Amino acid sequence: MIVMANEIKTKGVSLLDKLFEKAEEVIISVRGRNKYVVIDIERYKRLRALELDRAYEETMEDIRAGNYTTDIEEHLRKLDDALRS
Repeated sequence: MIVMANEIKTKGVSLLDKLFEKAEEVIISVRGRNKYVVIDIERYKRLRALELDRAYEETMEDIRAGNYTTDIEEHLRKLDDALRS
């Protein structure tokens, strides 16, 4: 469901409550462009948990493959390189 930002500005969160009765997410359009997605907190928590689970699995895959270092200087160098690129 898409709603204009001005509608939310004038009607407030009560508009979101009504929209959530019909949809699981609300897209907020600003100046004719979809800019934000609003979801209820329970859905956010579920999505965040899935995201963290995936990050954990990726970390475990790296460990199993030996893609890690225990050398602090090397680790900091890799972080610095990643931030610069």
